[in-house]
Amino acid sequence: MKLVLILIESRQLREYISLKLEENGVEARTANSPIEGISKMRTLAPDLIILDYHMDHKSLMELLKDKKADVNTVNTPVIILAHKLEQRQLLELAPYNVKKVLNKPIKIDALFASFSETLGIHIDIDESPGIMEAHVNENVVFIEVARGLNRDKLDLLHFKITELVDLYKIQSPGIIVMLSDIKLDKTDRHNMRKLLDTVLQASMAKPDNIRFLTRDDFACQIINGSREYSGIKVVSDLQLAIDDLVPETELTRDKLLQTTNNEEDEESMVLKFEIEEKRISFDLIKNSVKNLRIAIIDDDFIIQALIKKTFESTGALIDTFSDGGEFLEVVDTADYDLAFLDINMPKVDGFEVLKALQARIITYPVIVLSTISERETMIRAIRMGVKSYLVKPLKPKDIFIKSVEILKANF
Repeated sequence: MKLVLILIESRQLREYISLKLEENGVEARTANSPIEGISKMRTLAPDLIILDYHMDHKSLMELLKDKKADVNTVNTPVIILAHKLEQRQLLELAPYNVKKVLNKPIKIDALFASFSETLGIHIDIDESPGIMEAHVNENVVFIEVARGLNRDKLDLLHFKITELVDLYKIQSPGIIVMLSDIKLDKTDRHNMRKLLDTVLQASMAKPDNIRFLTRDDFACQIINGSREYSGIKVVSDLQLAIDDLVPETELTRDKLLQTTNNEEDEESMVLKFEIEEKRISFDLIKNSVKNLRIAIIDDDFIIQALIKKTFESTGALIDTFSDGGEFLEVVDTADYDLAFLDINMPKVDGFEVLKALQARIITYPVIVLSTISERETMIRAIRMGVKSYLVKPLKPKDIFIKSVEILKANF
């Protein structure tokens, strides 16, 4: 039996890879740190090692050097998972029998194809179509399911939801599941029930806090006709789902309580950030955003300064634009990893920018910024494909956590 050693920062991703390997007759062992990994590597002499580049770099290189020095592991192949590596970093890995470097967020079909190729065994994966994404906005988990109900991606969705609920520390999440470009029939019954069970079990949400956005008759039949899904509500409009789970009156009241000092100048906002920053460990994302390029498109210089301050310690490269038109002048030549986009700008607004990005098939993540009075604006942005948004007034902690979600996405 083949044995794989998994040394990955994300507990959820470790568990998912272990589950899928063991289902295919491959023994999986995990390590929580490079030091533990060195010990297990020496003892187990694995057939493959999977490493997360963004763990403690010094210890990671010590593990690779130890692997190379040991006659039992010198030829053991390595697969590296990473957000973004420069040429010099790739060259640094070259002497250690690194077979693949896979970019995060991980594409599961590419990951298991790499396992099959490296181990010389067949790993069974569901090759049917299916796109599944999950994001958190205002303590609501938005889950998009498109094209089909791929079984492997349903398994992955369980771990993704768990990761998000842990990240945001949501005690009682609302869930909006959006089914799009899907036509189900009786052959999909098992996978549809698996989707429903996954959402319930992974989120621990109450059925009354779950909305399914779909017009598919078969999906509606399963939800409405099964006692175990009683309480889950099927809706046909995104506006209804959001209004149900994030009542505008509550949103407005909570946000207004945060804006009592709305006339603060830039300096006082920065000082407030310094206080909040002490409660948050920048190590969580520092490696993930290092050397990344971020665009801020907002006509409010205070918002620009606040977001820049959030990333100041990470080494990220930040470009600011006071209007959508300024950004569109460089969009064809500048390659960004993340963009913060204000919707309400006087000349070229955020929607025109989104349309331009869609026309150019530019797919880097965009976090839309909007005010508490722009609920319809946020819904329109989601319908245009935006996955994440932040409601002004912005708080440094919210910027930080949303960036963790986007930039440290493992899968």
